[in-house]
Amino acid sequence: MKLTPKQQKFADKYIKTGNAAQSAIEAGYSKKTAQVIGAENLSKPMVKSYIEERMAEIKSKRVMGYAEAVEILTGITRGELKETVVVGTPIGVEEVKKEVDLKTRISALKEIMKRYPGNDKLVEQQIRKISAEADIAEASAREVTDNGTANEIRIIGFDRREELDERSETS
Repeated sequence: MKLTPKQQKFADKYIKTGNAAQSAIEAGYSKKTAQVIGAENLSKPMVKSYIEERMAEIKSKRVMGYAEAVEILTGITRGELKETVVVGTPIGVEEVKKEVDLKTRISALKEIMKRYPGNDKLVEQQIRKISAEADIAEASAREVTDNGTANEIRIIGFDRREELDERSETS
């Protein structure tokens, strides 16, 4: 059996309000009998089933699933998702969209990796490298002086050959 149009309208209104009598009135039933009709409709298997199905649909649309969570984390990690930042300007304030910072991206990457067993050491090393780069970038940003000019932080990397060359020059 299918629901009548009135029963379907009642069920849809009931899902929104949770009030059987009010839903019956809004569905077109008499005000005098709305309370009784509302209770009767809620006891009918077809109406109950329809309400349960609709509630499950609503729940599935509102509650994030595993796949959606991983997709969002992946978008953050790849820098595809932007965050809104409020920036002060000489004119006032302005909203700017920007990529999330490295630390947030690293956190998202770690969350993704937790979901995949068998992480290998190479991935862990890459995460450490990115974390170190984020720390360096953060330290560099902290070195901004009051007048707006940045003091430069130089990270000089050298390999064993350069070290040996320097030692031979001083000998």
